[in-house]
Amino acid sequence: MINIAILDRHPVVRAGLRQLVSENIDLCMAGEATSMVEAEALVKDAETLDVLVLELPEKGPNGFRAVAELHAANPAVRLLVFTTHPAAHYAIESLRQGAHGYLEKSCGHGEIVNAVRTLALGRRFFSAEVGELLANQLDTLQAGNSHDQLSGREYQVFCKLARGETTGAIATGLALSVKTVSTYRSRLLDKLCLSTNSDLTHYAFNNRLIS
Repeated sequence: MINIAILDRHPVVRAGLRQLVSENIDLCMAGEATSMVEAEALVKDAETLDVLVLELPEKGPNGFRAVAELHAANPAVRLLVFTTHPAAHYAIESLRQGAHGYLEKSCGHGEIVNAVRTLALGRRFFSAEVGELLANQLDTLQAGNSHDQLSGREYQVFCKLARGETTGAIATGLALSVKTVSTYRSRLLDKLCLSTNSDLTHYAFNNRLIS
């Protein structure tokens, strides 16, 4: 029997998982949480808990911190991130922080059950999309980090954009024109194969260039 708990503030999601568990004789619902405090109590107190299915409580660093804290609270519990957050921005860092699997909520019921069973066996589980992201990251590591190609000035602008500074503020701080900063931004996006300032932030955070 695989004992499962869930962390999700939405009643409909918790009810859906309860229903799914009831339809599979090898699964047992062991607890529910709507907050990190409740989830940590479940993880610490339930010696028989096998898998915690969790939505990232918040976007960005706080969500990843939640994964790390739950993993630290009881490393024996396998963590399956089940979220609306896009894999491209959240999967890799979730896995780095202690998650053992990652699924977006658009997946089918069969995939959730398969993921839970796989994690309970001590293995990892992620969708084909996450597998491709991991493969691309491996290629990047083998070829060297993309940000290593940046010039000193490009790197300065990159870090400031990643921290959310405006083009105007960066121009003032570096004694450059707004047009020059915009040019640097375009170069950065091209070199890093990104599209938006939000992508720059995620890239910087995932590569531990900002905190």
